[in-house]
Amino acid sequence: MDKQSSTLNIAAVIPARGNSKGIPRKNVRPIAGLPLVAHSILDCRESQLVDQVFVSTDDLEIERVAEQYGATVIQRPAAIAGDNASSESALIHALEEIEAKHFQPDLIVFLQCTSPVRTGADIDQAIRQLQATDADSLLSVSPSHRFLWQAKEGEAVSINYDYRQRQRRQDLAPQYVENGSIYIFKPWVLKTLKNRLGGKISLFCMDEKAAWEIDSLLDWKILELLLTSDN
Repeated sequence: MDKQSSTLNIAAVIPARGNSKGIPRKNVRPIAGLPLVAHSILDCRESQLVDQVFVSTDDLEIERVAEQYGATVIQRPAAIAGDNASSESALIHALEEIEAKHFQPDLIVFLQCTSPVRTGADIDQAIRQLQATDADSLLSVSPSHRFLWQAKEGEAVSINYDYRQRQRRQDLAPQYVENGSIYIFKPWVLKTLKNRLGGKISLFCMDEKAAWEIDSLLDWKILELLLTSDN
């Protein structure tokens, strides 16, 4: 599909480690007919605004799958591929590689394989929203209508409502949950703050089904239903 002309250079980065304990080999495990990592790659390729998609990985099988579906591979060092390595460490390394070997991006789109309920159109809308709001970074969210509590000094405390004056859920002030599907940031945010978010932050609202993330086999089954549903 032909890309739309844009004055911005936009790179997408998808971190995908080979070692995953909760669901072994999840990034190459088929879901809805495709390896999990392929869904995010194809979302980027469907986008009209993303110029190139990169997969950061330490795993040869993920490399092969990524290249098969049209991504450029960034080989992630073992030092930042362990269980305790942060996504930010992979993003910083990827940005350095992109700038040194490919081009100077104006924006980075960061996608997590484990939040695959999105489309290329979602990515484009998020990019346009960041530009329209003159934001420095953006995260995708889904609406939340839950009553939240926490335990504080041995007592139950209501967080987002007063239980003594219980409201209907639909009457609560709008609240959102970070859904992990799309992050966008200007390179200076990551370089300066070592964080995917910073400066002026924009919220990109998606529907509630986008809030599902794969952390367990139950999540996997639910996401497979969502990805294969026409609704």
